[in-house]
Amino acid sequence: MSKPLTDQEKRKQISVRGLAGVENVADLKTNFNRHLHFTLVKDRNVATKRDYYFALAHTVRDHLVGRWIRTQQHYYEKDPKRVYYLSLEFYIGRTLQNTMVNLALENACDEAIYQLGLDMEELQDMEEDAGLGNGGLGRLAACFLDSMATLGLAAYGYGIRYEFGIFNQKIVNGWQVEEADDWLRYGNPWEKARPEYMRPVHFYGRVEHHPDGVKWVDTQVVLALPYDTPVPGYRNNIVNTMRLWSAKAPCEFHLKDFNVGGYIQAVLDKNLAENISRVLYPNDNFFEGKELRLKQEYFVVAATLQDIIRRFKASKFGSTEVNIQHNLGPSFVCFVQVAIQLNDTHPAMAIPELMRILVDDEKLSWDTAWDIIVRTCAYTNHTVLPEALERWPVDLFKNLLPRHLEIIYEINRRHLERISALYPGDHDRLRRMSLIEEDGQKKINMAHLCIVGSHAVNGVAQIHSNIIKDTVFKDFYDVDPQKFQNKTNGITPRRWLVMCNPGLAEVIAEVKNIADKKAAPGYHTAKMIIKLITAIGEVVNNDSVVGDRLKVIFLENYRVTLAEKVIPAADLSEQISTAGTEASGTGNMKFMLNGALTIGTMDGANVEMAEEAGEENLFIFGMRVKDVEALDKKGYDAMEYYNRIPELKQVMDQISGGFFSPGEPDQFKDIVKMLMHHDRFKVFADYEDYIKCQEKVSALYKNTKEWTKMVIHNIAGCGKFSSDRTIAQYAREIWDMEPSLEKIAAPDDPR
Repeated sequence: MSKPLTDQEKRKQISVRGLAGVENVADLKTNFNRHLHFTLVKDRNVATKRDYYFALAHTVRDHLVGRWIRTQQHYYEKDPKRVYYLSLEFYIGRTLQNTMVNLALENACDEAIYQLGLDMEELQDMEEDAGLGNGGLGRLAACFLDSMATLGLAAYGYGIRYEFGIFNQKIVNGWQVEEADDWLRYGNPWEKARPEYMRPVHFYGRVEHHPDGVKWVDTQVVLALPYDTPVPGYRNNIVNTMRLWSAKAPCEFHLKDFNVGGYIQAVLDKNLAENISRVLYPNDNFFEGKELRLKQEYFVVAATLQDIIRRFKASKFGSTEVNIQHNLGPSFVCFVQVAIQLNDTHPAMAIPELMRILVDDEKLSWDTAWDIIVRTCAYTNHTVLPEALERWPVDLFKNLLPRHLEIIYEINRRHLERISALYPGDHDRLRRMSLIEEDGQKKINMAHLCIVGSHAVNGVAQIHSNIIKDTVFKDFYDVDPQKFQNKTNGITPRRWLVMCNPGLAEVIAEVKNIADKKAAPGYHTAKMIIKLITAIGEVVNNDSVVGDRLKVIFLENYRVTLAEKVIPAADLSEQISTAGTEASGTGNMKFMLNGALTIGTMDGANVEMAEEAGEENLFIFGMRVKDVEALDKKGYDAMEYYNRIPELKQVMDQISGGFFSPGEPDQFKDIVKMLMHHDRFKVFADYEDYIKCQEKVSALYKNTKEWTKMVIHNIAGCGKFSSDRTIAQYAREIWDMEPSLEKIAAPDDPR
């Protein structure tokens, strides 16, 4: 087996082979200097590393633009079905290297930058992470956009252009401290503002009912300004679009107010409107009652649906001529050419908002509009944890979105009429399945709204999909079993192997036929756990016996760029959620792809990873879902394990007795109290088996040959977990679209 090429060998190979299929190094250098001079207005005497990064980014972006325009022309000519992926999070990370890989420009750019006397890694480090997500859900959305472009689907990602992304995490004296993530402070070379497509979004106001229809009046308007980011497919010349909305206040200031001070106040009040896109909410799963969060969710939906309908009406299928033939005028008989995927419940407002547009604005009948909505929308569920299923107070809706509250009530009335006809007299079932929860403060169950208003509902791993059918949404499954599907998550191998671990990618290419988090600020407990980890680190790392042999390190500010460094370096991947609580997980897939072995429970995607690689090639421990259910029936008693397992008792006594916090003995009492008396995750029940499994890990790690054999089985078995496979299944089984691996013609050189 040959060794991976060194940088010097790669450069020599490039010079010998030439650069067939990509712009040559000389032209890249010319364009780099052109952007440095004419875009950034700098020369080499005053330019900084950041300037050089921007010059390189603009040079690479030049190669995107022609393909981007050509792709949109191709879609306009062919008028294919279009899929719109709505997500409140897109955890993009850095864009430069991923773009170079997908456009086959990486080697040529490396050589050009080398010849210019610059360091590619230093320039890449100048790029800010686009931290527009909290973790798995947002990173999955980014991987999906990559796969949609790679598979040739006419797809668009829609979300919010948060001015401040996921907070920067600092650890100060062992405590988490949050700092603002001002990722746009130096600008973003990858985005293009599109003010010509700015859309109004309405809030508050009142509803008027007239003989000719319903009107939502006296509203407050916020403008949604779109910013487009190109999403290139892998070496197929297709470039799709991610459109993120930024909130802008309407400029309705009157100079006559200036003399009385009203003008100044009006300008200052702009912030109230523009706060909608100011900051990403941390993933604390407790959004109920937070008006700004609901504003964000409706804002992205309202702007996006206006954009979707504008594009549909401009298409051949949505043109007036086509629909006149059906006596419908410029209506929606061909709206089957549109697919809308709701990434969790955050964009659930798409259902009542599209209903409002079709019934109030487009004057369709309720039944016709509802049929269109159900055929168009599909819902992905990402969690079985009750606190993460969104429920919004009715009073908040009544004030903020009064027309939508009326529509949701009517959806619910018709829904319950159907259930009542199917199950006469079953009032408990009606209560369980209602969109409106009546216990205590009235709330709207957004997951129920998504299920009722969609033609497909999917979980994100087989075990997760089974759980939502068997327990969480069993009532809905009993009524509409055909709606429920599984779509096991995946990751894009371009970023998580080719880009972040090129050495392994080359090895795999040669031997492919051989086989034998972060704590959100609202989470007091999570922040205390971080403090406990750092406190344990202080003790272990300074111990005279083990301090030089074992280190406990908490990596602060973990995000995509850091993950791209850590994951390829890891040997063991810990996926230790209690069985039945993790929906899928994609971090486990990234570790598997990069050769780390998994120690984990049979939960989330671990189950399917064990099926693909062989359970003997993972370190599986702990309860299965049926064991957890049995323990629930019996009753979980943490004290039973505490009193029976001496080592566990010693650990808990050390934590509660101040061994790790001698200056403040009671510092971790809340963690101890939770584990001993209020632990719904039943951590102690898996403790003994976890320790035994770790002993197996330690023994096997000494056997390099056997460990490597297991690594090979894992890498060979990770093919299923490509987001390309996931998206192909979404396309065929939910969106009624066929993926295409065809390349479109490359644009002519724009120079």
